[in-house]
Amino acid sequence: MEKDINDSTIGDVAYSTVRGAINMIPVIGPLAAELFNTVVTPPLDRRRAEWMNDIAERLKNLEESSALNLDDLANNEQFIDTIIQATNLAIRTSEEDKLNAFKNAVINTALHHSPDKTKSHIFLTQLNNFTTWHITILKYLDDPKEWFTINNMVPQNLMMGSISSHLLKAFDQLQGNLDLLNIIWQDLNSAGFINTSNFSTMMSGDGTLSRRTTEMGREFLNFITES
Repeated sequence: MEKDINDSTIGDVAYSTVRGAINMIPVIGPLAAELFNTVVTPPLDRRRAEWMNDIAERLKNLEESSALNLDDLANNEQFIDTIIQATNLAIRTSEEDKLNAFKNAVINTALHHSPDKTKSHIFLTQLNNFTTWHITILKYLDDPKEWFTINNMVPQNLMMGSISSHLLKAFDQLQGNLDLLNIIWQDLNSAGFINTSNFSTMMSGDGTLSRRTTEMGREFLNFITES
């Protein structure tokens, strides 16, 4: 691992994708070329460098703790598939929570703590489509009672109510943004990660704090969470 990971062709995949998109423009003038070189390239290189070096450091630490053998990863096709896809997607975002989720997916794959190739590919694609809010709300829905406990908050004492009552208390930033919450909810439901189609349905107080994630949703969370 003495060679800087930036020299790796894995990291070049994402850069080549952007440059390839620019090159597909039929006529590219000096202004467009200058825009790419001065506006796009520097932050893209920085993101790629930060991403690859952080992954390399984490893998090196795991090898030093005897958790894995780096030489074995070269023959691990699922790991290669995952790190190429994750790299391509990760440099498209500046959201720290999403970047950490992509990194955790790569590390979990290296440690064989990941689902099969098909699910891994689908999960990375979903992560790319999701916002930080999608991930935050999915984690809450996996165990609402524990979420309130960890965050030193007390849920409302409801005889009857809806899931949204607790969600809006947990995340007051969503107050007045029910349309946004509805979009996020429908995305999670369409992905098959939650088992309830509507957050406004009236139910018992205990029901409003029940787990709403599906088995697939929990697999996704495990995949993007540090082991």
